[in-house]
Amino acid sequence: MLAVTYLMIGFALAYWVLHDDDGETVRQRLRQMTTENIELQKKLIASQRELQVELATSNNLAKTLTAQQDENIKLKEELVFYKNMTKR
Repeated sequence: MLAVTYLMIGFALAYWVLHDDDGETVRQRLRQMTTENIELQKKLIASQRELQVELATSNNLAKTLTAQQDENIKLKEELVFYKNMTKR
């Protein structure tokens, strides 16, 4: 009998919370938070895409820099070789 009483009190409290003016405020706040959450998710996706583009660009620049440095080293070696040839 005690369990049934507690169950009835629980149902009454739930009904009171959901059908009270505060319940409507809670539902309105939930809708607002849901909308805000969707907007933030869209911003997150856009930021992730931007980050992916920046990472790809950074990787391409790093590859280009490495290639240029390698070419620079080869040119310096050739320059040293030709300087040594002209000194003889």
